Amino acid sequence: MLSPDRGFVPSTSVSLAPLTTLGIGGPARWFARAETMEDVAAAQAWCAVRGAELFVLGGGSNVVIADRGIDGLVQQIGISGIAFTRRGADTLVTVGAGEPWDGVVAAVVDRGLAGLECLSGIPGSTGGTPVQNVGAYGQEVGDSIEQVTVFDRTTNAMASLSNAECRFAYRMSRFKREDPGRYVVCDVAFALRTGPPSISYPDVIKYVERQAIARPTLADARRAVLDIRRRKGMVLDPADPDTRSVGSFFMNPVVSAERRAELAAAAPDGHTPGFVLPDGGVKIPAAWLIEQAGFAKGFTAGRAGLSSKHPLAIVNRGGATARDVIALAVRIKQQVLDRFGVALRPEPVFAGFGEDTDVQYLQQGNG
Repeated sequence: MLSPDRGFVPSTSVSLAPLTTLGIGGPARWFARAETMEDVAAAQAWCAVRGAELFVLGGGSNVVIADRGIDGLVQQIGISGIAFTRRGADTLVTVGAGEPWDGVVAAVVDRGLAGLECLSGIPGSTGGTPVQNVGAYGQEVGDSIEQVTVFDRTTNAMASLSNAECRFAYRMSRFKREDPGRYVVCDVAFALRTGPPSISYPDVIKYVERQAIARPTLADARRAVLDIRRRKGMVLDPADPDTRSVGSFFMNPVVSAERRAELAAAAPDGHTPGFVLPDGGVKIPAAWLIEQAGFAKGFTAGRAGLSSKHPLAIVNRGGATARDVIALAVRIKQQVLDRFGVALRPEPVFAGFGEDTDVQYLQQGNG
């Protein structure tokens, strides 16, 4: 472990907005980038000596930073590297937490390894994927993660957590639920094997059918997902203002079959779209609930608004503040709750807000 007084000198008053996909947020009081696991330990030691808070930043794709910034040390994780190790029928793919996620997906697809292809185009870095249990189009990383190497801030030591110990659930993990802030993810190991792609989600199935692909490959599935996400403004593009967002702001709520029937009774056409899960629960598209509650694609509320391609993305239309985004999110959540009795939950992490009542409201309820 590095001494906080030898080799660790953070910068001061660093603007965080350029380090996020939303392009919003005040400065970090102190800032440092971790290139190694030793750097992670050094940051923790430095904070302990000074009584400073530590906030870990990845690719900045799933975070809303307060306008006042973060009064502590912000450490951006830049640990790189991808290693492939054969283990029987599996290939263990160990990835540094700072590796850009879509590059990882491209690399495993190129090697014919299945399990991550439907997670193409998701912005951010690999270290954030187990925290959110990132998922899309019928896949989630929790299905493939073998173990996660972490720095445990309570013991000041490195540790390895198995898949079971990560306690993955829908868009959730122990890193986000039971132990927020305890662990710093340093690398993630995925157990993958050769095989056909996962073509189970309606949008992907329709794409394959339109392209008349009889036997889709992993590369076909990746192209399909990238095309679908791009049309929804969910692939980062500096030329597309609809991508100045955190991606999907709200999670799709999971309800019982009985609750779905009640929602259908309240819908104009008597129908509620949904994806039936193995346990009998039904995942309802948050985008549908938002539109039915009166928020169409392209809705504008001052300098913030909704993507013109997808109502699930709250975007910075230029010069928006974190307060603008929070205010719109609160308005959306309240109207969906009033209309359907479903409490949407946000996907992004909120940093620097303290005991903000609006943020607390957004985080309440389980849909």
